[in-house]
Amino acid sequence: ISDTVFFRDGVRRIDFILSYLDDKDGEKKQERRREFEANLKKAGLELETEDKSDSDDLKTYFLKIHAPWEVLATYADVLKIKVPFKESDIPHGQDVPLEWLSRPFRLPEKVMRPQPDYFTSPFDKDKIDFFLIKNQDTFFPPSTRNRIVYYILSRCPYHKEDRKETDKKGIKRLLNNGTYTSAFPLHDCRYWERNTNEQCESERYHLYKNWARFLCFYKEQPLNLIRKYYGEKIGIYFAWLGFYTEMLFFAAVMGVICFTYGVLSYDDNLTSKEICDPSIGGRTVMCPLCDKKCSYWKLNSTCLSSWQSHLFDNEGTVFFAMFMGIWVTLFLEFWKRRQAQLEYEWDLVDFEEEQQQLQIRPEFETKCTDQRLNRITQEMEPYLPLPKKCGRFCLSGVTVLFWMLLIVACITGVIVYRLAVYAAFASIMKDSPTKKIHLVGSLITPQLATSVTASFINFVIIMILNFFYERVAIWITDMEIPKTHLEYENKLTMKMFLFQFVNYYSSCFYVAFFKGKFVGYPGNYTYMFGKYSRLRNEECDPGGCLIELTTQLVIVMTGKQVCGNIQEALLNWWCSRKARKDQYSRWEQDHDLQNFSQLGLFYEYLEMVIQFGFITLFVASFPLAPLLALCNNILEVRVDAWKFTTQFRRPVAAKAHNIGAWQEILNVVAILSVVTNAFIMAFTSDMIPRLVYLYAYHPGSEATMSGYINNSLSVYDISQIPLLSTPICCLRYRDYRYPPGHQRQYSHTMQFWHILAAKLAFIIIMEHVVFVVKFFVAWLIPDVPSEVKARIKRERYLIQEYLHNYEVEKLKIQLSQSFIIEPKPECWHVICFNLAVTGLH
Repeated sequence: ISDTVFFRDGVRRIDFILSYLDDKDGEKKQERRREFEANLKKAGLELETEDKSDSDDLKTYFLKIHAPWEVLATYADVLKIKVPFKESDIPHGQDVPLEWLSRPFRLPEKVMRPQPDYFTSPFDKDKIDFFLIKNQDTFFPPSTRNRIVYYILSRCPYHKEDRKETDKKGIKRLLNNGTYTSAFPLHDCRYWERNTNEQCESERYHLYKNWARFLCFYKEQPLNLIRKYYGEKIGIYFAWLGFYTEMLFFAAVMGVICFTYGVLSYDDNLTSKEICDPSIGGRTVMCPLCDKKCSYWKLNSTCLSSWQSHLFDNEGTVFFAMFMGIWVTLFLEFWKRRQAQLEYEWDLVDFEEEQQQLQIRPEFETKCTDQRLNRITQEMEPYLPLPKKCGRFCLSGVTVLFWMLLIVACITGVIVYRLAVYAAFASIMKDSPTKKIHLVGSLITPQLATSVTASFINFVIIMILNFFYERVAIWITDMEIPKTHLEYENKLTMKMFLFQFVNYYSSCFYVAFFKGKFVGYPGNYTYMFGKYSRLRNEECDPGGCLIELTTQLVIVMTGKQVCGNIQEALLNWWCSRKARKDQYSRWEQDHDLQNFSQLGLFYEYLEMVIQFGFITLFVASFPLAPLLALCNNILEVRVDAWKFTTQFRRPVAAKAHNIGAWQEILNVVAILSVVTNAFIMAFTSDMIPRLVYLYAYHPGSEATMSGYINNSLSVYDISQIPLLSTPICCLRYRDYRYPPGHQRQYSHTMQFWHILAAKLAFIIIMEHVVFVVKFFVAWLIPDVPSEVKARIKRERYLIQEYLHNYEVEKLKIQLSQSFIIEPKPECWHVICFNLAVTGLH
């Protein structure tokens, strides 16, 4: 069977495919199909059915749909689709110096620019001869054709004319009730070979060859071809993903430099040397970390974790945190410029204003039975009354609040687990304080074992809750009945990101900003649910909580990326395994592929924005996070390209001039990241206490870190605990408090207040420095490049000039046809007046 994309006559192109099964008990479905197809014919579409006997499974009928020129022209006028009227004479740009360096990364020109640049104007059916129509069959590209057909399908009723059942309308409802099993436009060829028909462009083959293969990972993306084949909405996603990956390279390089500094300064870390020194850390006995089951422990048992902490908690981390605050601004500002350039190149400059009212959802038209007069169009339109809208929003808000509280409850459960399980691990420590602490395994301390297992449990809870969040967010958004597709996507985006933000980041926020901050001191410890719960709040290691935050971040971030990639790989492997290798019709091949849902792109954005949060909000604790994100994204671009090209049915082309609500989310995350990293460096890292000791409290004349550990540990007199006999007179704990016997014993020392003041000063200085630089960079870099502004003005001027000349010529022709014989003298003033009016326009 041929791999054709045409009707049986070989002339009319297939613009859309509907499939259905002939059920035994499907009389209602047959009736719906008859009415629906009859109404499609009335709308001007041409249909052709492939009988089930010709299908490979002998069960499925395929309805082929073709939109003739009259239908395309009518709806192109309604949708204000921009089409070419003259080839552009504006040059692409000047030659780039050292262009030969980028040649290995470039694709052939015919792939990068599959069609010439044109001056475009909204289509007007009354001005057919104004546009560059060389061939009516190929004037509208397949992506535009399937977009127009889908517009008709989504609004076509399936009830009889004598019945006014407004809810019986649209292909979506027919798919939901099983009348049709699928609806999709066709790919133009197999992805591994060209189409034998010369009228087919074989763009899918070119995309696979030059874009979807992993061996092309170092090549640029053919964005113009992606846009031409899949539409602007998918094109803008891959443009953003590629730009984000390119910018990650610079963050990854700086992160590697910061980590390398930590490795090179490994031997200069006096703090860790003192902890590991048997004569210092080996003789320092610490207070038990839990009640009853926990015993005393020696400081040098945390030797390994202190060395690990130094790799990420060093002087270079401060500069890296500030660099990332500036990097985020550069990324967002340069993306705005890149986005403005794509808006111009893809004819999306005036898209929003033209399309806002044309994107009304059929569900809104169906469910909103009330109507009111539109003040702008002076036409009746459906609307949702204010009382109903408020009721739905209140129910939505309560539902969102409930699920967010559920996340907090789950996080609280994980914290309780950490406290209880630490006591269980600590019960292994049976040695007396005069010997070295026992380890869980060969290298894992109870603290590390608790942190790792809690992180894995938290990750499992995150993945389980994600399963429910998706459905809850969609249900809530459907209940609100948004008016337009854009409004629907924005509302769903905000809800899903809010859920995911709390779900993924709450555990990291706990470790970064709450763990070890409300502990108390021996004899007056703080308990999670009161003293009778016997669950003492967690303490940090003497080296700080930063290494635990690093562990939490690595497990959640890499676990999410690995699980996501494994899930995609298994799903695609299973679909590839089911795919048949024998040749059968083009529509059957596409029918066996996965359906690309309307929210398919939404999940791709969500995955990347969550990753963006990890590499910005908590990057001070793990400078290698951008490197991991870069490696993942290099793979992600090609995996997504491979899925779109080989595993998914061709999506309906959709327009979008930006990344939507994700832009605002990225801006909020960028601002929040400056605050979180400043607080991490001040309160989670041990950097500020070390600097205060180095420059203010070191006893010698030479500023060194020797003696810092002893200075940072306070003393507790164990004899104050009644009914306890032990050879140890006093224990140490991490805090800055006066020793026993002092008139202000166990209250905070002046050093504590100096360190707190230094932390607050650091936060204020860092935030102000980064924000000043951010706003200066944002002011310095305009959102729209000056070259693009000039091109837009030039194009608008030329369009106006060509339209004026067209109208004048048209009027002259009309006048010459009207006055074949010489007109009367008194008619000349009418002619001159008409020409003058046309000239003004």
